[in-house]
Amino acid sequence: MNYREFGRTGWQVSEVGFGAWAIGADWGSVDNEESLAALHRAIDLGVNLIDTADVYGDGRSERLVAQVRNERMESIHVITKAGRRLSPHTADGYNAENLTRFIERSLKNLDTDCLDLVQLHCPPTEVYYRPEVFAALDDLVEAGKIQYYGVSVEKVEEALKAIEYPGVQSVQIIFNMFRHRPAEIFFAEAKKRGVAILPRVPLASGLLTGKMTRQTTFSDDDHRKYNRQGEAFDRGETFSGVDYETGLDAVEELKALVPKGATMAQFALRWILMFDAVSCVIPGGKRPSQVDDNVGASELPPLTDKQMEAVRAVYDKYIREQVHHRW
Repeated sequence: MNYREFGRTGWQVSEVGFGAWAIGADWGSVDNEESLAALHRAIDLGVNLIDTADVYGDGRSERLVAQVRNERMESIHVITKAGRRLSPHTADGYNAENLTRFIERSLKNLDTDCLDLVQLHCPPTEVYYRPEVFAALDDLVEAGKIQYYGVSVEKVEEALKAIEYPGVQSVQIIFNMFRHRPAEIFFAEAKKRGVAILPRVPLASGLLTGKMTRQTTFSDDDHRKYNRQGEAFDRGETFSGVDYETGLDAVEELKALVPKGATMAQFALRWILMFDAVSCVIPGGKRPSQVDDNVGASELPPLTDKQMEAVRAVYDKYIREQVHHRW
């Protein structure tokens, strides 16, 4: 495992982390014992950053992460998120009282006195224009409830606005072979300000594993079935906002570029790691075998300029028109 600096925090984090959404909910059935095994396997392989949220399985993900961290001697950085418990999910809900309440709940779920890092969980755009929200987070740092804070965003423009606040240490943003725009506009500015970048949805909800087909089916409790058009939350969270059939066509061309001995998923993750502004990529893993595959991306040699150009060509051919201007 290779390690990278995490912004201004002083943390050295594994360049491949563990995304804990899938072990919470919204990705079909979850087996707690298998989830715990996946978490342990990740730590065995050198992963020291886990990303979760208070709404993943209504706290189940946080509690599983806490159980594993309490059983291990290694130093593990746990990032959680707050805000999506709001109903309705409005900018006005992002106030000191609600944020404090959410963080107190996460402190209990994660069995700790101070959260390592809390990110606002894809709030409405208006929130980024309310300094009082970030002042409330500063107060929570001062109170010793959280060590650091950051944001998880839907749009590049939200990311650029967020890092104007000096306390923002990290930005979590969708970035993958189907989402190129953050590298064009945001990465250089974040790097200049010493802000950590956590690419999320790195495998485009599994499309970029190369294992899906037109015959693949999803259960009713899987967002890849119920959120394809943004019925439950932002459409960009599911398959990165790409039409499923179009994504399959793009993946077929990308498969021809996969380095010998690597999987499609490893190729997709290695592509992300080619960008030095990236601090840690956070693919999900519901079982140990998926963790093995994800972590293997850290061992791949750098991609060639020709491979990078070929990925760009596939993006331009299939994907750009659908997503580039939207997020």
